[in-house]
Amino acid sequence: MTGGQLMVAAQRRLGAFWSMTRSQVYRELPVLAEAGYVRLGKPGARSSQPYAITPAGKRAFSRWLAEVPAKEALRNPVALRVVFGAQQTTEQLQQTHAQAIEQHAAALAQIREQVKETRRAGDEFQAAALEFAVAYHRATVTWLKNGPGTKGASA
Repeated sequence: MTGGQLMVAAQRRLGAFWSMTRSQVYRELPVLAEAGYVRLGKPGARSSQPYAITPAGKRAFSRWLAEVPAKEALRNPVALRVVFGAQQTTEQLQQTHAQAIEQHAAALAQIREQVKETRRAGDEFQAAALEFAVAYHRATVTWLKNGPGTKGASA
């Protein structure tokens, strides 16, 4: 797959609970190739560069799966603004909450559909990971609707 194809596949499989950028994917591919974890294919249209995982890459992936996961890093831009709520107007807080509620509600609806599709396809592990995202968005919407300065912030 090319970097763009990898990004689309990763976004489809992981995007509900893991953020990534196109620049990260393109930055890491040459590093993985240099380490021998992927190999370059024949360049395609518009100089697109396909990559394929190598046996060494599969072994490295298996080792990574066996490791204890790193400590989670939580970064929430709305919570960051809430901590400075005393320095904002009620309208600012309400707008921030309303926009966030709308975004999380839309993500929640989309991910719930993905869960259904994934269950129909028989991939219980993917469905379980997606259920994490459902719970996250549901909890975030509840938190947003009940936080200080949020009267009238429902979307």
